[in-house]
Amino acid sequence: MTSKASFPLRIYYDASCPMCRSELHGLKSRDENDALELVDCSGPGFADPDLEQQGISVDTAMARIQARDAQGRWFNGVEVFELAYGATGLSRTAQVLGHPRLRPLLDRLYPLIARNRKWLSRLGLAPVLSKLLHRKRVNPTLKR
Repeated sequence: MTSKASFPLRIYYDASCPMCRSELHGLKSRDENDALELVDCSGPGFADPDLEQQGISVDTAMARIQARDAQGRWFNGVEVFELAYGATGLSRTAQVLGHPRLRPLLDRLYPLIARNRKWLSRLGLAPVLSKLLHRKRVNPTLKR
């Protein structure tokens, strides 16, 4: 399991990637405590002083998800997903992502997935992630 983070967690991600956008927006839809702050670093001319101060280029942020917690600590890769899933109530998924026996494998797989994320998006993974993660809002005026 990863070290504790202080929230909100500012996540730098590639919103031009349908799979990335679906996953992170799905997580944000579950974010009842405003624990996640999403920052799209895919726009033309994107610059961020926090990234620059840390020595993280926009290309690096686009290639490998990055996050900064409220205390200024930086996280990247699978650790960001573990924190984000845990913060949005998906603790079982977070536990799998942080499992000491699985984490080394996941850390090796993540760069492969990140490099091929747009191709994976074309395979139709974005709508699947969207359906799995987006929290369905229940209309409180409807009685069951």
